[in-house]
Amino acid sequence: MTQEMDLDAVIRLRIRGLRLARGWSLDSLAARCSLSASTLSRIETGHRRIALDQLVPISRALDTTLDALVEPVGDDDVVIRPEAGHTPGLTTWILASETALHGKTVAKMRITPERPGGPAMLGVHPGRDWFTVLSGTARLELGERTILVHAGEVAEFSTMVPHAIVAHGGPVEILSIFNHDGGIAHLHAPEHAPGGAAR
Repeated sequence: MTQEMDLDAVIRLRIRGLRLARGWSLDSLAARCSLSASTLSRIETGHRRIALDQLVPISRALDTTLDALVEPVGDDDVVIRPEAGHTPGLTTWILASETALHGKTVAKMRITPERPGGPAMLGVHPGRDWFTVLSGTARLELGERTILVHAGEVAEFSTMVPHAIVAHGGPVEILSIFNHDGGIAHLHAPEHAPGGAAR
């Protein structure tokens, strides 16, 4: 099957999927885009070649754009190949961009005991932080409290409380979701600033 035929099949599936998601029959969509139900049926089933002058009214009726309807299919929008960022005691992989998650950033972090903790590393920023421990044990320094978070456990807390995340008893790997302010504070702060990355 050629790439052109693959895209053609995807467009047909998108039209049918969007129509069904709205609970519309072929007649309902036909009435909205000034095409006959039989023409739409043949388009969806591949018995009729798709023409640009048909796609424009169909995309409008389905409340989508022509670009979205005919966007090529590839792996680039599916597979993320993160590159590791290193600071002393910390390796970070950005797993999703803010644009993909409405202002949030997902990051995997490997923290080793070389990463210092203590009052000098505590920082604050607006919002809330969320992380889950993939392996090892994280020591969450939260204000005057110290909380151990073990593999499989999740921590969520207000980031207006001074905080830092450090390794406890060996390396720890965490998966964290940051809002815009958290992403700037944790992932873009100067390496040696108080409350920098993985604070």
